[in-house]
Amino acid sequence: MTVFKTSREIPATVEQVFAAISQPERLARWWGPTGFTNTFNICEFKNGGHWSFTMHGPDGRDYPNENVFAEIEPPRKVVVQHASEPKYRLTIELASAAAGTVVSWSQAFESSEVANRLEHIVVPGNEQNLERLSVEVLHAPVGDRLDKYLPGIN
Repeated sequence: MTVFKTSREIPATVEQVFAAISQPERLARWWGPTGFTNTFNICEFKNGGHWSFTMHGPDGRDYPNENVFAEIEPPRKVVVQHASEPKYRLTIELASAAAGTVVSWSQAFESSEVANRLEHIVVPGNEQNLERLSVEVLHAPVGDRLDKYLPGIN
C-alpha cells in the first residue's frame, strides 16, 4: 500500500469547510484537479452512501468514478472508498487551528504499483484539489482578486 498525504490551512471554521465537502452542489464545483468539471449522478452523503460521478478533463476526456462514503463524522472526517480503478481510500480530516481549519488529505492506494505509476498525477492533483476547496470555502466576492485570499493565485 502507498499513501500520499498533504494538508492545507484554510482561514475558515471547521463547519464552513465541512459544508463545502458535504453539500453536493458545492462538492461538484471544486472536486478534482485544476481544469476538471464534474457531473454527479448520485451523491448520497451519508455513511455507506453511493457517490457516482463523471469528471470531465480539460482534454475533453471523461473519467467515470464510483465511490462509497465509507465513514462520515460531521464535521471532522470524511472517508471515501474509490470503488472503481484505481482503487484507493481517501481520508479527509478537519481540525481547528489558530487561523482557521487544517485540512489533512490522506490517499491510500491498494496497489503500490498503481500508486507509483500515478504519483506524478496524484500528488499535484491533490494539491490542486485543496486549492479549489480553499477557493470554494472562501467565496471570494465577484471582481475581487483571489490572490488577496490565497497567495500565489492570480
